[in-house]
This record gives sequence, structure tokens and C-alpha cells, in this order.
Amino acid sequence: MSYSPKVAKLMSDLSPVNEEPKKVGRLLQEAGKLTVADAGRVLHAQKTENLRFGEIALKLGLINEIDLQQALSQQFSIPGFAPDDAHFSADLVAAYQPVGRQIEQLRALRGQLMLRWFSNGHKALVIAGIDAGDGASYLAANLAVVFSQLGVRTLLIDADLRRPRQHVLFNLGDRPGLSDFLAGRNDSAVTARIPAFPQLTVLTAGAVPRNSAELLARPATAQQLEGLSKNYDVVLIDTAAAADGADGVMLAARTGGALLVLRQDHTRLAAAAAFRADLESSGTVLIGTVLNQH
Repeated sequence: MSYSPKVAKLMSDLSPVNEEPKKVGRLLQEAGKLTVADAGRVLHAQKTENLRFGEIALKLGLINEIDLQQALSQQFSIPGFAPDDAHFSADLVAAYQPVGRQIEQLRALRGQLMLRWFSNGHKALVIAGIDAGDGASYLAANLAVVFSQLGVRTLLIDADLRRPRQHVLFNLGDRPGLSDFLAGRNDSAVTARIPAFPQLTVLTAGAVPRNSAELLARPATAQQLEGLSKNYDVVLIDTAAAADGADGVMLAARTGGALLVLRQDHTRLAAAAAFRADLESSGTVLIGTVLNQH
């Protein structure tokens, strides 16, 4: 699944943590992916080809794309999962694929959100779609990963109390979550830290209630969410599809901002226009839209 963010061009905001990061060739040798002789072949080829070390190693068939991605992830100190770690969903592309077109799109979107929203004193943002399957949950999860990779204290809340998804993506199982917290059955300890990403915390949806709209609409909900968010720099809220109810609009009205996900050749323009009108009538700022091309 790839995204085409409708945002302005942005220079990469990800730079090496160390002044002199390890060379890719050395990292590949340490991982047992290249021999000294292999590295010599690559260096010899670099004399005649204007390509990076990893690109030539790929071209020569000495390594594969996953080997290169892992080396680059180490070089730039990007937290992530090992490629053979099947513990989490493969949909977490930002965790498994530290380089590539999709991750660069996500980083560009992250940069625009930092500039347009989070750097202006805002902390929380709703991510909403029109229909189930539009990709809002996918985008919310991967954005949470890339924000945490930047060293930003990030909280991802699964507020889709109709078709929750984040517990599946992060393999957190059936556990107490947002619904239990809002109902007063559990405190903020229901949040889950993701060990591979020290700056990322996830609050799953918890038990699916019969009255999700009423639960989210209560006056106390705003105070509860504000208290829950106080220890984080960025709070991303995954919400139910607009076609399933007004949950997303209600939450967006509380946070003040929303990012809308549209699915190419699937989302009805009339439905998107109606949802946008609902957001605006509630006083919510529509930060932008993201087009899911799959």
C-alpha cells in the first residue's frame, strides 16, 4: 500500500545521529552479508560507476534489498524490526522498511504535519477515513512509528470503537484499552509500550462497546483524553470510518484538527465533501488529505 500525500515538497528531515556513522560496507560485513573480497569488488566497481556502495552491492547480486535496508537502518540509528520478525503486522512498513518510496512519503508527510500543526502548539490530531478499508488505521500506525523514530514522544490511540485495528497491527492481543479507560474501569496504565520503539506508546481500543458514540460524546471524555496525552509530544488518534458514524467528527472537534484519508477509485467524492463539511461545521481544521493509491 502506498500513499501520495497532497503536501508541498519537503527536504528530508532525517539525519544521522552520529557525526561519523559507520559505513554501509562495514555494517554489511559485520552482519555477515559481505566478505572482505566482496567489499573489494564493490570498491573496485565504484571507481567506474557513480553509485553508492550499497547500490553497487545490490547490482552485483552480493546482497538483497532487505540486507541493504537493515544496514541503512543501523547506519542512521533508525529503530525498527528485523525483517524476519513476524511478531508484528507486515503493514508496519515504517518499521520493517527503513528505506524506500513509501517510507520517504511518510517522512515527508511527518515533516508537513510538524510544520503545519504540531509546531504551532497543537498536540493531538485525528486521522479519519470515509469508509472502512480506506487505510486510515494503516496510515495512523505508520505515522506513529516515523514520529517515534524522530525521537518524539508519541501516543497512538485506537479510537475506532467499531472496527479496531491497532491491536492487530502491533500484535497486542485482546487487552483493556480506550473504552475501558473512558468507562473508568482502568487508568492510563492500559497503554502499551512498544520495546523496539522507545518513544512509542499505543492505546488499543479495548472492549468494543455498544454505545461508542455516546461514550466518545460525553463531556468528561475531553478531559480524560487531555490527561492521558499530557506526557506526550504527539498524539495520533485513529477513528471509525465516517460511514460507520460520527465518532471521527466528535473526536476531531475535541482535538481541533484532522487528516483525511481518501482511497483512489473507491472513496465517493460526495461522501468526502459531506464529511469535510461536518468537520468544518464543528470548528475542526482539516490539515490536509492523503490519497491511498491501493
